[in-house]
Amino acid sequence: MIFFVDTGIIDEIKAAAELGIVDGVTTNPSLIAKTGKPQKEIIKEISQIIDGPISAEVISTNLKGMLAEAEDLSSIHSNVVIKLPLTEAGISACKVLSKQGVKTNVTLCFSPLQALVAAKAGATYISPFVGRLDDVGHDGMGLIREIRAIYDNYGMETQILAASIRHSTHVRDAALAGADVGTMPLSVIRQLYKHPLTDKGLAQFLEDHAKSIR
Repeated sequence: MIFFVDTGIIDEIKAAAELGIVDGVTTNPSLIAKTGKPQKEIIKEISQIIDGPISAEVISTNLKGMLAEAEDLSSIHSNVVIKLPLTEAGISACKVLSKQGVKTNVTLCFSPLQALVAAKAGATYISPFVGRLDDVGHDGMGLIREIRAIYDNYGMETQILAASIRHSTHVRDAALAGADVGTMPLSVIRQLYKHPLTDKGLAQFLEDHAKSIR
């Protein structure tokens, strides 16, 4: 499973990079707004830290505007992936960009049919929001499984990017359900290697070692 860190905070991205297990970064307008800096500036900084896919989202809601923004964002670095909303204009933009060889991340996916449409438009990634579905009483992981089945049925190459991940259990379940990628906050990435028995075992080893050298 590929890991992306979901943030626009440069210090968090640097910390994630130091772990050595993070493959890319996803951002969105809300995350960028928290930095107080322009999106292009943040994306450029990220490209100097992580050598992997960097999702940068368009703001326009019409096809012409999306394509103009996509061209501008793509000029920052070859690793930039254009993030598009799962709307009619977003799907049209995805089709145009995919024909041009531009990588895309179609976001705000909440149904398997939306995921099927995005794959037919040539999306590089589809981002089902598992946490938001769980928040309203739906089965976020069920959506991952349904998308996986559909894509496998037809040999579709679009990668399933599990988004809106809230905790480490989401990561485990998404991996079991067949998601290709999980994007998550740094706090969740740090949960992945934590276990109380590991801490207890290490404490015991260190205590026994201290006794052996007295």
